[in-house]
Amino acid sequence: MELTVTQLAERLEAELSGNAGDISRRITSVCPIEAAGENEVTFITDDKHKAAIDKSRAGAVIVSALIEELDRPQLIVKNVNAALIEALSAFAPMLKAAAEGVDPTATLADNVKIAEGVSIGAGVVIDEGVEIGQGSIISSGCKIGENSRIGKNCRLDGNVVVYHNCRLGDNVIIQANSTVGSTGFGYSFVDGAHKLIPHNGGVVIEDFVHIGANCCVDRAKFGNTIIGAGTKIDNLVQIAHNVVIGKCCLIAALAGLSGSCRLGDGVVLAGQVGLADNIEIGDGTMVGAQAGVMSDVPAGQKFAWTPAIKAREALRVVSLVLRLPKMVEQLKQLTKRTEKLEAAKDDKK
Repeated sequence: MELTVTQLAERLEAELSGNAGDISRRITSVCPIEAAGENEVTFITDDKHKAAIDKSRAGAVIVSALIEELDRPQLIVKNVNAALIEALSAFAPMLKAAAEGVDPTATLADNVKIAEGVSIGAGVVIDEGVEIGQGSIISSGCKIGENSRIGKNCRLDGNVVVYHNCRLGDNVIIQANSTVGSTGFGYSFVDGAHKLIPHNGGVVIEDFVHIGANCCVDRAKFGNTIIGAGTKIDNLVQIAHNVVIGKCCLIAALAGLSGSCRLGDGVVLAGQVGLADNIEIGDGTMVGAQAGVMSDVPAGQKFAWTPAIKAREALRVVSLVLRLPKMVEQLKQLTKRTEKLEAAKDDKK
């Protein structure tokens, strides 16, 4: 798609600043400041971006306030991030829409219920008792187990597996190669061997949840593993059996949630965070990258480090750790001086 600067401003509901020649320029995409050319729009979200804009060749700039000295069109908006989402959507690649209906190579059990407007791709396998809501897309290679239900306007990308007795709400997106409802990692040592504990529960994924590629959401031993409405999960995340995640949480890549953990609403877990089993994290808490959380965390906290501690304390610990090499050298020098002083005392005796 191509839009003039004026047309883009209208789409973003932005106030437009610039001369007539510049605002008629055609914009074809969104790019960061350093890479943007004269037919691309860029954006400024902080002072670092603002400092770099003079060297940019961008044809237009999305800003939150007018920059007086800037010599190119400015699209002034209340929220740059919201406008950026709209701009990226406007210039998104025009891919072929999924065809409604069932591909001839798909295999469906006799009692599957499929609503209007559903797309079932090549090689899909759907077992008995499955229900799929209106407008959902089940891409090629997916497998949906017995008695699972998929809500309205969901999208399962290629090779997603949903095991039996799982429930997906409306507007759920699961990206390629993720698995929902696999047996949890629960064993008891019986008669000299690790014996698998049956996992007879299910998985409930509420409305507007997004799950990235190559994630695993294990089924519960009893009851359900639950992911709350509006939660967004990055790629390569492990969610173990009986975990309960609140609404509107953010979980970054390579995080691992052990069995029976409970997250409140609005919790943020950064990349590679690990949670021990059976712990609870309160509403609105943020846990920094690579932290290992070993015990319950109250609501509204910021934690980091391993084992996880309050973020301010973690910064102090890091600063002390970085000073250790110098402190070791100082200790060596003090030890040498002490040994000399002791030796001198011994000589005087």
